[in-house]
Amino acid sequence: MSIIEQSGTFEIAGHSVKRMGYGAMQLAGPGVFGPPRDPEGAVNVLRAALEAGINHIDTSDFYGPHVTNQLIKKALHPYADDLLIVTKISARRDEKGGWIPALSADELTAAVHDNLRNLGLEALDVVNFRSMHGLHGPAEGSIAEPFSVLADLKKQGLIRHLGLSNVTPTQIREGQAITDIACVQNQYNLAHRHDDALIDDLAKQNIAYVPFFPLGGFSPLQSQILSDIAARLNLTPMQVALAWLLQRAPNILLIPGTSSLAHLHENIAASAVTLTTEVVAELDGVWLAAKEASGEGHS
Repeated sequence: MSIIEQSGTFEIAGHSVKRMGYGAMQLAGPGVFGPPRDPEGAVNVLRAALEAGINHIDTSDFYGPHVTNQLIKKALHPYADDLLIVTKISARRDEKGGWIPALSADELTAAVHDNLRNLGLEALDVVNFRSMHGLHGPAEGSIAEPFSVLADLKKQGLIRHLGLSNVTPTQIREGQAITDIACVQNQYNLAHRHDDALIDDLAKQNIAYVPFFPLGGFSPLQSQILSDIAARLNLTPMQVALAWLLQRAPNILLIPGTSSLAHLHENIAASAVTLTTEVVAELDGVWLAAKEASGEGHS
């Protein structure tokens, strides 16, 4: 059994995918804008990911924009039959790299066609609709109108499955009333566990949960607890964080991103890490400390 197979698989959108996947966001330039400094290096990372057994890639045409999808096409097209490519829409970039909501029917339709063209596909495996009601986290508000546009494109055969990102449980139920939901992609990590109940509910429905920012993303997690455990286990903090996510629930699929071959293989190695119940209990302290720091720990 290879390293990556040790974390198991999960069924999503008609594919049996390894639970350790790859997120392409970091292949774009600084600020997820413009081309990478080393395009050939980016191509090599993508090819190495597949060679290691990864068959789930997360991307978006607004990464760059267009950069990551064009790199994926260059590196991997024609695609392996078992490769699942998941993309995300609902925003566009301005000339300075700013993120602008793009939620009209025309903008959403154009985004789907951009993804198809830049990935070299006739139909998109999974399209995640990212709610823009909250820029830095889920916020309530109807998603029915834009999501219905994507459901119509699904009926036309341009999209095979739909998912949701940056959403609340209420928005997930609203989306499910429109069409089946293949996956939910929200921020979740050791210090950001607001979706604990949601993950368990989705697991009962056999719906994949795909956490992003496993170490905090643009605001990196600073945890002495995590650092101490990683040092004790001779692992990196990222490896411990990824291993914890894999053990948290069977429907969690990981998409850590990197533009480094060394970091790619470090992330994949987390597939073979098993944390003891004692270590898992220790790691719960990261969440408790984060709640105390934010004031959530006080009644």
